[in-house]
Amino acid sequence: MVVSKTRAAEEIESLISQGQNLFGENRMQEVTEKWPPLLEKYPSTRVHFIGHLQTNKTKQVVTLCHGLHSLDRPELARSIADALQKNPKPFDLYVQVNTGEEPQKGGIAPPSLSSFIDFCRSDLRLNITGLMCLPPVDAPPAFHFALLHKLGIAHGLNQFSMGMSDDFETAIRYQSTLIRIGSAIFEPKIAL
Repeated sequence: MVVSKTRAAEEIESLISQGQNLFGENRMQEVTEKWPPLLEKYPSTRVHFIGHLQTNKTKQVVTLCHGLHSLDRPELARSIADALQKNPKPFDLYVQVNTGEEPQKGGIAPPSLSSFIDFCRSDLRLNITGLMCLPPVDAPPAFHFALLHKLGIAHGLNQFSMGMSDDFETAIRYQSTLIRIGSAIFEPKIAL
């Protein structure tokens, strides 16, 4: 997945013309501004929302995007279920797992994952695609990627959104199926 946050539509279109068809955004305003014309022009392109999502934005996400990588609380799960009931469509849902149990980060703590997945599947009838994690910045990522993979397998999941520009090689070693790459693809923006 190419993380296209803060990037202009022209930069994104250049990548689409080269065959890239999966993009990640973390701000709803950017999705609503730049993606409708791009998706109309390139209907096979897919956009996943990868940032923290407020429940009042779920209708927009379900309407404009093809997946969410930050399903991290029951209220958001209920809101997504309601939005998908009103607008049924294939929609990838990755549960964000807070593998480092960091209080400042979103995500389900590993001990609470089973009950959360059961709630999503049984009570809300959500189809959980996989798991996502963001390892602590001050810790080697391998432990967190291994833990996420183990948790996913234990819940019958085989899709793992883990790894970014700085640690994607480690993520691949731990069987990541989707890496989120931005800065390694785009030239750095120069502040004027």
